[in-house]
Formats: sequence, structure tokens, C-alpha cells
Amino acid sequence: MSESSAGDMAAAVTDAAMGNWRRAGFAGAAIGVIAAGAAAGVAIERMTVGRGMRRKARLALDASGPYGSLRGTPGRATSDDGTTLYFETDEVDPDAGGVGPRRRRLFGRKSPAPVTVVFSHGYCLSQDSWHFQRAALRGLVRTVHWDQRSHGRSGRGTAQSGPDGLPVSIDQLGRDLKAVVDAAAPDGPLVLVGHSMGGMTLMALADAYPELIRERVVGVAFVGTSAGGLGEVNYGLPVAGVNVVRRVLPGVLKALGSQAELVERGRRATADLFAGLIKRYSFSSKDVDPAVARFAERMIEGTPIDVVAEFYPAFAEHDKAAALDVFQEVPVLVLAGDRDLVTPSAHSEAIADLLPDSELVIVPDAGHLVMLEHPVVVTDRLADLLVRVGAVPAAANVGTYGSTPEPG
Repeated sequence: MSESSAGDMAAAVTDAAMGNWRRAGFAGAAIGVIAAGAAAGVAIERMTVGRGMRRKARLALDASGPYGSLRGTPGRATSDDGTTLYFETDEVDPDAGGVGPRRRRLFGRKSPAPVTVVFSHGYCLSQDSWHFQRAALRGLVRTVHWDQRSHGRSGRGTAQSGPDGLPVSIDQLGRDLKAVVDAAAPDGPLVLVGHSMGGMTLMALADAYPELIRERVVGVAFVGTSAGGLGEVNYGLPVAGVNVVRRVLPGVLKALGSQAELVERGRRATADLFAGLIKRYSFSSKDVDPAVARFAERMIEGTPIDVVAEFYPAFAEHDKAAALDVFQEVPVLVLAGDRDLVTPSAHSEAIADLLPDSELVIVPDAGHLVMLEHPVVVTDRLADLLVRVGAVPAAANVGTYGSTPEPG
């Protein structure tokens, strides 16, 4: 296809999207323009498949895909502003070869608490984004998976509710994680694992509660995250496009968040366009399992637009490089995809520079959702960290249940 033809088709896609968004209101149209401009190449490709066929394919994948189906023992914590935070716990299964608490040896002495691995997910996702790692580690080590406020099964952020609601801060997310730890793992060693916003949450926890890190945390994994400087990320767009997005996006999101019901109708009207946009910013590989791509799409689609708007400003303000110092004495894994457009791998390299004893892993041909795109690689490196800190025995059979094969 020539450049002029591609440009004409991109314009046609934009016009079509605009038509749908106009029916949903002006606010919807604004975000439609931004989405269409960012995803034009993906949208052009998707035009070759009928809309009805794509809808049937999505329904089939929703019905058959096992992703996000793993459930544990439910629990709830309450944050300092009254927000209810949902978490699930998977306990050690001694028959699976996990490291359970040692048997009581002296009358009246309690068994020591096991190591607990706490998984924190990213922006517009949920605890289910760790599906592959959860499946592989299940029964081998005690794990806690939680949903950040206003995400997944957690309650709407109390401080963000109502006409005078406050925007979310990364510091608040750190306090949320402390509430989850207090409720789900009040005793014993901890391994903290965070992806994207979840990694920033770990940094905020360390900033506010350094004594918790020093006394209880025995290992940390930062996956596709950043310690600051996110305001300079170009998202794979040309300079002119980046400047426009940086200038208008905060105001557009704020306006959209105030008309959530209207905008949600617009999102549904342009579902195909958003599916292409989500895929572009989630994955790098061209052969990603369609069921995995649809799984990611469902999680992101499930995040209300007003929640998207509330969280967005926090990322430009995020700066927790100084807080990383508390992790100096802890085994740390820093991992990122080499083609991550959301939190580029250079941000992970910057974290590793501040933690020179950490293990840095840059995964080839991987985007932002590296734990879904290359689950075997991520699970393998995470399992190695857990072996190093004594959370699982070296001989444990860390499986790949539910995983997609890595390319040969």
C-alpha cells in the first residue's frame, strides 16, 4: 500500500470513528480523534475483517478462554480513606512441593509464618493480569493478589467519589498496599512483585514505610515500571503528535470523566478501534495468542473512563527514585520488554542503575504486558528470585500451566 493510500485510509478510519463518537457526544469525539491518530496503522489492518466476524470472534474467545479464571480465598482490607480493597490468597499445598511452615517442635511455640508473595497490578488492569504466574506458582508458595482501588473487584476510591473527589496519588496507592499487607500477610517474610503502576505502588510503600521493607521484605520484582520521568515518554508517536497529546490529553480526560455514561456508549461504538489501540500498547509480538490479546482487552475495557481520568495525572507527578534506596540490601529483579511503549525499558535500566546489585532482564520482542506476552520468561525469572530468597525450594517444579509457548 502506498503512503498516500495509507493516509487516505487512515483519514477514512478517523472519519468513521468520529461519526460513531458524534452519536455518543462531543466529549467522546475528542478521545476518538486521539485514539484514531495513535492507532491508525492497526485500525487499517483491522478493516480487512468484517465487523460482525470480529464480534463473533470476541464472543468465542470470551467463552472459551481460561485466562483470569483462577480464584483464591477472598479477603478485604480497608484503606486509610475507607476504600474497600479486594484481595485473594492462595495458600501453600504441601503435596505440591511448596515450602510450608515448619511443624511445631516445642509445646506452645507457633510455627513460623511462610513467605508471602504479594502481586500488585498495573493501570487499567486487575489482579488477573498475573494469570500465568499465579497458575505456575500455585501451591508452591503463599501468594496474595489484590485489585488496586477502583479496579477489578475493589471498591471505588472513597476519596475520589462525589463532585469534590480528589485525584489519585501514587502515595495513596502505597498506603493501600500497606492496608492489604496488614490484612492478608500481617506476619512473616514478604516478596513484593509489581507491574507498571503496581511497581510504583511498591516504591510508594517503601517511601512511606521503610521499616516494613527493612524488617520483612526479602525480595522485590519490578516489572515494566518506572521511578519517574513518565512525562517525557513519547508512546511511539512522532514529536508533533506527542506534543499535542501532552497538551490536550489531561483536559480531555477530565472532561470525559465528568460525562462517564455518555463516553462509555462511545467506547462501545468504537470497540474495534480501541481493540487495535490496546493491542499496540500492550504487546510487541505479531503472533500473540488471540485469546490472550482479548483477555487484556477485556481487562482494560472494564476500567471506567472516570477511573482512567482520575489516575492519569498521578503518573506525570510520580518521582520515587529516592525511595529505591531502601531496597539496596534486598534481592531485586528488574524486568521489562524491549519494545514497551508505555514504560520504556530505559526506565527499568534507570532503576537497575540505582540498584546496582539487582538483576536486570530486558525481554526481546516484548511490549508493556510482558507477563502475558512472554509468560514463561517472566515466570522463570520470578521463580529464580523466589529460590534465591528461600521462598520455594530449588527442586520445586514451577509449572507453565495455562501458558502460551515461547517462540522457538
